[in-house]
Amino acid sequence: MFRIVPARLRALTHSLFTAPAVRRAVRIAAHTVTVLLVLSVPVAASADTGGTATLAVNSLPQVIANLRTWLIGILAAVATLFLVLAGVYWATAGGDPAQVEKAKGALKNALVGYGLAVLAPILLQVVRGIVGG
Repeated sequence: MFRIVPARLRALTHSLFTAPAVRRAVRIAAHTVTVLLVLSVPVAASADTGGTATLAVNSLPQVIANLRTWLIGILAAVATLFLVLAGVYWATAGGDPAQVEKAKGALKNALVGYGLAVLAPILLQVVRGIVGG
């Protein structure tokens, strides 16, 4: 008798906490708490009200250097994504020639992406020469 009661209690609490309405209520409560925490941060209290706001304008060489950094990072990230996809395609090919060709195509795309990431500083140097920076 004592063993049946804990089993029934466990089954009741399991079904109670996994009911869709309860899960939805817990999800709504979690989102509400998150929004209230974000809204409770006193951002306006640390705002600087004195003086005028001036925008910092970079020179053309600085803009091109920042562009080069961003371009290299984006190209390297995309190339790495294609390299990982090529590995996954190759590993899951299972001897299927179409899947192996898909993996080879993704590998070629990754190599092109890495090549562009390496050549990005040279290409931006050409742009700097054309613009006159």
